[in-house]
Amino acid sequence: MTKVAFVGFGEVNTPVEYIETRCAAAVEALKGEGLEVLPVYPISDDYEEKDVKKAIDALRGQEFDALILCVAGWIPTHAVVKITEQYRHKPMVLWGLCGWIEGDRLVTTADQAGTSALRKTFFDLGYTFKYVYDIVGKKTNSKKVADFACAAAAAAKLRSTKIGHMGYRDMNLYGTMFDGPSLKRVTGTEIETFEMLEIYQRYQKITDEEKQKVIDNVIKKWNFLKEPKEEGLKMAAGYYLAIKSLIDERGYEAVSLKDVDGMKKLLGFPPAPIFMLLADCEGVCTVPENDALGSVTQLMVKYLTGQCAFYLEFYEFMEDRVLAGVPDYVPAEVSDGGTTVMPAAFGELSEGILNVSKVKPGKLTMCRLTACGDEYYMHMVVGEGVTPRKWEEAGWTQPAPQLPGLEIKLDDVEDFAQNVMCQHYIISYGDNTEKIKNLCDILGIEII
Repeated sequence: MTKVAFVGFGEVNTPVEYIETRCAAAVEALKGEGLEVLPVYPISDDYEEKDVKKAIDALRGQEFDALILCVAGWIPTHAVVKITEQYRHKPMVLWGLCGWIEGDRLVTTADQAGTSALRKTFFDLGYTFKYVYDIVGKKTNSKKVADFACAAAAAAKLRSTKIGHMGYRDMNLYGTMFDGPSLKRVTGTEIETFEMLEIYQRYQKITDEEKQKVIDNVIKKWNFLKEPKEEGLKMAAGYYLAIKSLIDERGYEAVSLKDVDGMKKLLGFPPAPIFMLLADCEGVCTVPENDALGSVTQLMVKYLTGQCAFYLEFYEFMEDRVLAGVPDYVPAEVSDGGTTVMPAAFGELSEGILNVSKVKPGKLTMCRLTACGDEYYMHMVVGEGVTPRKWEEAGWTQPAPQLPGLEIKLDDVEDFAQNVMCQHYIISYGDNTEKIKNLCDILGIEII
């Protein structure tokens, strides 16, 4: 649960009951948004600064994700800054409450006089903050406050997150590479690489009984359109268990595997079912082909939305939509009608277990983290995913499979295409642009 410190302010000459009542309501609204709140109020600008010292003492030693500065009435800037300077490393929300209607008149405690005096000051002091204000007669903006606080929690989690990649730069692609120091500086995320040999050695130690348990408990519950080879089922289960053991040891939150030039070429086994088992059984984010920034984007989206943050890649751009699909797998979470698979081969590659599940339609957000030098950008767009027409990728054994995918309707395909950053984009359901923007603001990532 996201935890916030809440400090409520009001000027020393304002009737204290006005400040207390509205701060209490603000705290309850934040709790209603799912936040754990550490409240400290009312804090005034008393001459001896007893209230300021009270707030500093109350917060000392406490752990929280964001600091909420709730202005419930006019407050001189110095009284707030003496507290915020103790926590300038924390993301903050400057939240101005509003007046109320009594009979035929509006009553105000000059909340926005306080926030407008503070906003530029916060900016000048270099704080990472969001400015939110309530409007008389409208619902409180507690959700905006909570969304930013959740983004602050996501940013903190990213700082200690590790991603595991088997190999590096599959197919010698450029767009999937990353710069370690700048990525660490901006997001804090660590991408560790491990060798395919280590996985193969672990695989060799997996017993037939262990493999069979995975086959019986998970794989056989998939809907197979054609009978698969028993050898393929055992390889899927065995390599899944080998990688799982590494995840358990090293605490990886996301995984990518060297796909075409790795699993397929050297081990003769397309890794789609391995990704499926890792995503569905271990809850880790998965993307193929050593897509480093794709993995980081997945974690950003997962931490913000709680969704699996799956990937799709583009096959066609059309006038009002894009065709996005995957030539391997989608997590069960986004499958419409259950996990459906079949044995299939592509070109000269060995036969593998291909996921041909339908993907849930609906409003969705597509996004992609990218870098230009050591500066980072997030490209994102909201679209409407609809069930695609019948289509196939040339090269599959006939009759060619209908790959998982969506036709995603966009307001401006041309604008999206001219800014597209990679073949892989990360998908989440709903309009999550504000949540993503909050996180990017905290991390210093520019939105495209």
